[in-house]
Amino acid sequence: MGFELGEKMELKKAKELASQILKVGVGKIYINPKEEAKVKEAMTKDDIRGLIADRIIKKRQDNQQSKARSKRLRIKKQKGRKRGRGKRKGTKKTRREKKKTWMTRVRSQRRTLKELQKENPEAVKAIGYSNVYKKIKGGFFRGKKYLKEYVEGGKK
Repeated sequence: MGFELGEKMELKKAKELASQILKVGVGKIYINPKEEAKVKEAMTKDDIRGLIADRIIKKRQDNQQSKARSKRLRIKKQKGRKRGRGKRKGTKKTRREKKKTWMTRVRSQRRTLKELQKENPEAVKAIGYSNVYKKIKGGFFRGKKYLKEYVEGGKK
């Protein structure tokens, strides 16, 4: 494996050393065919490092995946295409974000509480507006119907 003084390096061995230095496979190493004589003159691993610095030996670029098709698809989906029943995998519940469903539910309940306060202030006052508001925040009611039932029924 060692070299005797004055011995020249074969291209295959140069590629192996370069692959060790660049930490890639031998197939990813590119040697400039015009500069093959310089590569053959190299004797040590340090000489190979110098050739890499001089860009005579290079690492071939990794294969990159084109984003063109995915961009096209994303634009179509933004327009509302390709979102029909046949393209859906999950249920309605899983396709919608949990936070968004929570926000819409809480906002509608708060709106309903304000309406109830305008329509029937005595009933809301008997239970306590802030108390009901906190219960909405805590997820006590399943929906608007349960909230109305709680306020108008006068449960505590």
